[in-house]
Amino acid sequence: MTDERRDERGRQRGAARAEGQGHRSAAAPSQRARRGDPARTAAFDVLCQVADSDAYANLVLPPLLRDRRIAGRDAAFATELAYGTLRMRGRYDAVLALVVDRGLENVDPPVLDLLRLGAHQLLGMRVPPHAAVSETVALARARTGAGSAQFVNAILRQVAEQPVEAWLGRLADGAPDEDGRLAAVWSHPGWIVRALREALVGNGRAAGEIDALLAADDQAPHVTLVARPGLATLDELASQARDATPGTLAPTALSLAGGDPAALAAVREGRAGVQDEGSQLVALALAHAPLDGPDERWLDLAAGPGGKAALLAAEAGRRGARLVANELQPHRARLVRDSLRAAPPGSVEEVRTGDGRLVGTAEPGSYDRVLLDAPCTGLGALRRRPEARWRRTPADLAPLTQLQRELLASALAAVRPGGLVAYVTCSPHLAETRLVVTDALRAAARAGTPATLVDARPAVAGLAPGDAPDLGDGPHVQLWPHVHGTDAMHLSLLRRDAS
Repeated sequence: MTDERRDERGRQRGAARAEGQGHRSAAAPSQRARRGDPARTAAFDVLCQVADSDAYANLVLPPLLRDRRIAGRDAAFATELAYGTLRMRGRYDAVLALVVDRGLENVDPPVLDLLRLGAHQLLGMRVPPHAAVSETVALARARTGAGSAQFVNAILRQVAEQPVEAWLGRLADGAPDEDGRLAAVWSHPGWIVRALREALVGNGRAAGEIDALLAADDQAPHVTLVARPGLATLDELASQARDATPGTLAPTALSLAGGDPAALAAVREGRAGVQDEGSQLVALALAHAPLDGPDERWLDLAAGPGGKAALLAAEAGRRGARLVANELQPHRARLVRDSLRAAPPGSVEEVRTGDGRLVGTAEPGSYDRVLLDAPCTGLGALRRRPEARWRRTPADLAPLTQLQRELLASALAAVRPGGLVAYVTCSPHLAETRLVVTDALRAAARAGTPATLVDARPAVAGLAPGDAPDLGDGPHVQLWPHVHGTDAMHLSLLRRDAS
């Protein structure tokens, strides 16, 4: 076996196995006992930044690894340790609560993070128990002191006494009810468990799918690339990437088993990008849905960070249309401009900074197609944003749904009679999806901009390169991680009625 192939196999089998194959320190045992190894230290620092400054792990970890020159298997180990610990925090807290006598609320937050890191190595990775305990204790000694290291050692040794299956059985047996079982076993807050079950039922699926949905949320997703039409092809991307698989829903999607997307020339040049297949699909559905009359001016009403705008611009460029990309936040508008750097000449009319709620009043009936990718709770992207499930609360819904209604009202006013609006959220929560659309249609009728909900399924199904996907009863399209392998993107298509 070549060194290249051996390295690839090690990466695909997961960072945890690297603990036994290349994650050993060359230092003497006495030296190792006084310090944490670089990969575990990096994961711990990510957890601290996420907790202390509300940072996002996917923004903190990559530059930290670069700055510390952590690469290869050590970088993979640190990534799985940080993301996996954040994702499964609820499960590990439930396990730790069974062995920490004084209650987790009385454990200093950095020490609790160390316990979570150790628990993930023991229960969620293929790290030998002695290495998981001793290396985490060494990290505790270096970062939180000798006393806390003794505490970490005692607790993790108790966690190591039982396999994960036994701990999950104890959690299930001790749960007060079914929602409590699901929350502990699948590491989701109880309110999210209930919201996702209601979303399943509200979209015509069985409530019994909830275990499969929560389990899918707990799996790290593959990196998916988008080949922007007219700028890059799947064949080009596949020729530069190893073990790449074409998407099953979007004709522009390519899934990567490993590797750095930035190593691909098309990604560096902006002709391709990293984008979930569901995110690609909803933008393409708007671009390809049938439209009577002119089809010359498109709007992305809340465009940051720019992935959907770049895909729409590529499509617009092939048809002689022009895209206006609007974004409220200046720093996100800069991200949009960067995403559009390779857009076809003449396909982008403007990238502007402004409040999307005002566009409908300022430019009534000015656009043929409008995309509203509305700010939302992000409950559909919990696979990719491991800390999000612990940050969101039910109190977030009221201001978000009010904003969603106002933005959708603006979108319906900005589109011309006969034009199309795509209402998109990366959340399946019924309050952010079907209920917002229903309320917006009523409000639009009262405001003199009536619209009709049209079946989004044909536009989505017509894009699939293979068999038509399971899209439910319509007219909305709701994607699911456990069914489609995508984020839980929601799509509603609305056609502005003639005045």
